[in-house]
Order: sequence, then structure tokens, then C-alpha cells
Amino acid sequence: MAATEIRITGLGGQGVILCGYIIGKAASIYNEQHATLTQSFGPEARGSACSAQVIVSDQRVLYPYVTAPQILVAMSNDGYKKYKDTLAAESILVYEKDLVKPEGGGDGVRMFGIPATRFAEELGRKIVLNIVMLGFFGAVTDLMPVEALRKAVETSVPAGTEELNLKAFDEGYEYGVKLLEESKAST
Repeated sequence: MAATEIRITGLGGQGVILCGYIIGKAASIYNEQHATLTQSFGPEARGSACSAQVIVSDQRVLYPYVTAPQILVAMSNDGYKKYKDTLAAESILVYEKDLVKPEGGGDGVRMFGIPATRFAEELGRKIVLNIVMLGFFGAVTDLMPVEALRKAVETSVPAGTEELNLKAFDEGYEYGVKLLEESKAST
């Protein structure tokens, strides 16, 4: 596998950085790949734009900065607008369906939306929106085995929240699997 560049974007407080961290951990520790993580965020802790950039590869990653991501995970419309034009051709957009309004798919961009905030609220904790997105990301990108991602979630979230976070992950993953099956059936 060539290197896969991933950018996760959203607002501070949505768990953007943790989402990137978990993807990198799943790749490097639980899937025997190489990964890098860089991050950027505004001076405010919550509510400001932030992003995490992850590169996953079967070989050493020599340049850790994302230039043209093959995958963009957008949890806010501002983040989507800021980074949509950086997407590589033939890429994947994974977005929060209630918060992000994508504009066309140009250059073969495949788009997958999930109402992750609603799912998180139904689970009783809006804060697990990022983990719902992570499960969905795992299903629609098929970048690494689902068990690697699940194990990374389990070992990365605060003690005592593992069950809730794994349930959030499974909700997102199952929604993604169902969405893929429906799109295959309609073609």
C-alpha cells in the first residue's frame, strides 16, 4: 500500500485530535504499519477550527505533512470549506451529515455522510461524536481491519468510558456497512 494521507477537521471540543491519534495508533500498533500525526488548532481550546493530519503507510513515512489527502473527515462545515480543495483526485470525503454541506464531488471524490452527532446524542453523550465518525470512517474507507481500530479506541479513551466508546464506534461502523450495502444494491 502506498502512503494514505488523511485529514480530520472540525472544531475544538469535537475530538478531532483524538480521532487522528486513534487512527495512527490503530495503524502502527495494531496493524503493523507506519503512521505520523501532526495537528493544528486555534488559540482557543473549544470552538475554534482544528485539524489532525495522519499518514498511514506500509513503509516508513519520510515526510509527515499531508499535502493532498486521499481521505478528508469533516466534522464541521468551516473545516470542510477550508480543506475541500486540497483533496486528491479519486479521494474519499467522510462527513458529519447534519453539520457539513458538501458541494459536489468533483475529481471522482466519493462522499459518505453520517448523522454522527445524532447517534452520539442517542447514546447519551454528544462527546462521542468523534468515535461514531471513526467507526464510520473504518467501514467506508476499509483502510485497516476494524479490530485494529476497535482496539485502538478501547486503549485510548478515558478509563471507565470504554464500553460507551466501543458502542459509539460500532454504531458508526454498522451505519457505514449498511450504507455501502445499499449503494451496491442500487447500482
